[in-house]
Amino acid sequence: MNIGIVHDWFLGYHGSERVVESFNNIWQEAPIYTLADFLTDSDRRKIMGNKKPVTTFIQRLPFASRNHRIYLPWFPLAIEQLDLSEYEVVLSSSHSIGKGVVTGANQLHISYCHTPMRYAWDLYHQYLKESGIKGGLKGFYIRNTLHKLRIWDYTTTNRVDYFIANSKHVAKRIKKIYGRDSTVIYPPVDVDKCVFSNTKEDYYLTAARYVPYKRVDLIVRAFSQMPDKKLIVIGEGPDEKKLKSFASGNIEFLPRQPYEKLIDYISKAKAFLFGAEEDFGITIVEALACGTPVIAYAVGGASETVEQFKTGILFDRQEPEAVINAVKNFEKNDASFEPEYISKTAQKYSRKNFELQIKEFVENKYKIFFGKTI
Repeated sequence: MNIGIVHDWFLGYHGSERVVESFNNIWQEAPIYTLADFLTDSDRRKIMGNKKPVTTFIQRLPFASRNHRIYLPWFPLAIEQLDLSEYEVVLSSSHSIGKGVVTGANQLHISYCHTPMRYAWDLYHQYLKESGIKGGLKGFYIRNTLHKLRIWDYTTTNRVDYFIANSKHVAKRIKKIYGRDSTVIYPPVDVDKCVFSNTKEDYYLTAARYVPYKRVDLIVRAFSQMPDKKLIVIGEGPDEKKLKSFASGNIEFLPRQPYEKLIDYISKAKAFLFGAEEDFGITIVEALACGTPVIAYAVGGASETVEQFKTGILFDRQEPEAVINAVKNFEKNDASFEPEYISKTAQKYSRKNFELQIKEFVENKYKIFFGKTI
């Protein structure tokens, strides 16, 4: 099977890059194509071994490594310049423009969709508001750019033969925006690297980048009204000063931690809190793998991975009062949360399971599309 792999862009080692890492584990000879690659050498080796991806002209533009999004209007043109015509199968990892790569009628294109581009679709108005974009020429330019991007994104949907969604939540979004059905295969989580702990210490934990949509503010405001409960907040980002300005004395802020140290904090926490609407939520599953209950917003991936009153507590409103009530519910039912059971529920999201499912899916569609066995 002659296969080429496409990914939007490489900036760091996050959820979508873990997916590409698994693609590379399965198809080690497959070349990798991307808009731009600004990885550190260590992250690149982790994701793709000794390979260097094929990039576009975006790679060479001024300031792209610091702020690639300034070239957003050129992304569709750039991704369409990648020549994958030599491959029978194109496997794209896409949360933005990756699925828009040009393929022919005799090529099988399978797209693993982390989400349709959220800043152009369901988070469009929130993105404009948080960016402080109102009227004027700048506002008109950005709104017009996103309008054209939506048209391009929708019209390129037919370049994909099969969609894979990373959660049921994303599958609904794919159906709503693209009008296409998809198969859900949850992304890989390195559950074997998570340290299980049966003993919990007297603190709650949240960890995320300090940006508005992660809703760290929600957790901090809630615990500022519960001074008898300790909260540790791990992360970094532009909202750090703002968060600290209304945090009470029971809340401790720590900078971004090395992975092993973060897992250590998670494994010993009474519960892990998550206030965002996330497409899947890898950190949530890592917490479960550690045997740590999760208190999370009940919209998005958390509603699929957290079992109410068994592995955690889900709250239905992004308001401090809802978080406070969820914490009270958690403490009222604390004895019913069994770390061994919680950890067991996370095992189905392992990297091994993901790679088995992806390999089986691609090979099955290959047989159907080309009418031949591998």
